Amino acid sequence: MALVAFPGVRAFDVSVITEVWGTDRTDRGAPAFDLRRVAPDTTPVPMRGGLTLLPDRTLSWLDQADLIVVPGLDDHLTPAPAPVLDALRRAHARGTTLAALCGGAFTLAQSGLLDGRRAITHWNLIDHLRTHHPHVSVVPDALFIEDDNIWTAAGTAAGIDLCLHLVRTAHGAEAAATIARSMVTAPFRTGTQAQFIEHPTPHTYRDADSLAAVREHALRHLDQPLTVADLAARAGMSARSFARHFTAETGTTPLRWLLDQRVAAAQKLLERTDLPMPEVARRAGFGSEVTTRQHFASRLATSPRAYRAAFTTVCETGGNNPIAR
Repeated sequence: MALVAFPGVRAFDVSVITEVWGTDRTDRGAPAFDLRRVAPDTTPVPMRGGLTLLPDRTLSWLDQADLIVVPGLDDHLTPAPAPVLDALRRAHARGTTLAALCGGAFTLAQSGLLDGRRAITHWNLIDHLRTHHPHVSVVPDALFIEDDNIWTAAGTAAGIDLCLHLVRTAHGAEAAATIARSMVTAPFRTGTQAQFIEHPTPHTYRDADSLAAVREHALRHLDQPLTVADLAARAGMSARSFARHFTAETGTTPLRWLLDQRVAAAQKLLERTDLPMPEVARRAGFGSEVTTRQHFASRLATSPRAYRAAFTTVCETGGNNPIAR
């Protein structure tokens, strides 16, 4: 895969891309990646803070890339070199997956590739993207989205989320979790989660603490028929108050969060075990194979059986994890 660089790219995003795809974790079971730093020429690329990036390939190498990632920009109006924009257009025409982190959406927009397509950027840059690129359909509230094999992500941490999601899509949940553990970051946040999470005011600190305990309880009992009403009762709140505090703390609704955790649990079971599909459904809390298929189709655009065939690693059961009982 390729990291595309030119003067003005953000050092943080370059570091995220390098940390996810440029670090050898094969000794921990992660896939082997071939990350290349690509630029119009091999001249060192200056970045903020006195840092430089040394490219090891020129733009012609993009013909070999399976994935091309564009870092964000220190200044979102930084013009990308014309050869970079031409190379991105050619790559998309070949069917290569493109991804942009944060203000990297402005680079893709300069190329015209986002015209008529849905895209996201940092919440503080949304109006700027709409103003400078009115033909882009800017989504105001998401962590990352995809349209026609072009991915865009919101700011900073959302770039990590997108990179891990791309690993998960290509190599499975366990590979993404291995990388996330190494980076000491959360392995699973969905693209539909809100960007801006409200910070609790002082009188809600107690509620935030209690909700953390409720989420931990839910994760330990995913195989049981939990409902939002059950979780609200455990938090000692009405369902309406619970939903409001939960969304403010996590950026997503209780039901969506619970379903996302069930999908993640089913993914791990499919990758790690040879359990029959009805048992996978039961342990993940879906209850039936039909329900599991429906949620896999809506969230992962695949079926549980196809997912298992693509991402099975090693069969193992047991342990202390309640979903693997």
